[in-house]
Amino acid sequence: MLITEKTKTPPIRLEGALKIGTVARQLGISASMIRAWEKLGLTSPMRTGASYRMYTTEDIRVLRRAVYLRRVLGLNAPAILKQLREEGLLNHDHSHRAKGGIDQPAIGPRLRKLRLDRGESLSTVAQTVGVSIGFLSNLERSQVSASIGVMRKLAQYYGLNILDFFSADDATHPLVRPEARRVLQGGEGVQMELLAWGKIIMEPHLFRVAPGAGSGESYTHLGEEFLYVTSGRLVIVLGDEEFQLRAGDSFYFESKTPHRWHNPGKKKAVILWINTPPTF
Repeated sequence: MLITEKTKTPPIRLEGALKIGTVARQLGISASMIRAWEKLGLTSPMRTGASYRMYTTEDIRVLRRAVYLRRVLGLNAPAILKQLREEGLLNHDHSHRAKGGIDQPAIGPRLRKLRLDRGESLSTVAQTVGVSIGFLSNLERSQVSASIGVMRKLAQYYGLNILDFFSADDATHPLVRPEARRVLQGGEGVQMELLAWGKIIMEPHLFRVAPGAGSGESYTHLGEEFLYVTSGRLVIVLGDEEFQLRAGDSFYFESKTPHRWHNPGKKKAVILWINTPPTF
């Protein structure tokens, strides 16, 4: 079925997306409740050309968790929204739209176009990047999200920066209001808010990392990085050395050193993260 995003981007195809009535029957709730949750920012379904709401596997997973929180724990809608954010289940397509932020299109169609333009098979790219063929196929169909580590390897493979997957505006803006930040998804539970973009030599982000979430496997690239933990905890591994960071700690390293990171705590970690030169 042909699905278009709410923003004016080219139509993309998402297999397995369901209409609101089907989702409501599966979850045992009313369609009106789903629409009410959408207004709060709990979901943000895709739309067909006829403006039908279409829900992906990820949307349904979030809704199923919301139903559990309502029925079993007795939480109201605002409390459900807060809990889902703390669990890292609301990615940029959900939580940030509710705050009026700028949406970013799914990277799947762009990854598929890059691969087809080079005349390469799924197996060739998957083997080079170090992922399974099934995972890459699902990523190209926007059925899963990729970790920072995997996106970095894909960007290097295609000779791009990660931000190129999202087609961010190249214009440089001196002032960026919170509601105007561009938000990227770096795998489940990892959200990156760009604080500046365009023709710049430093690239600042706010990373919001849910408990247990992280970069995935180690990755490397050119440049240097500086980070400051504003809240929560972060473990970062450089080569064979592990560092435990907590709120107030700052950290600097050369990006050519293999590195990976994750949030070991029970609360979301927020990190000011600066790369130079820009890598996203």
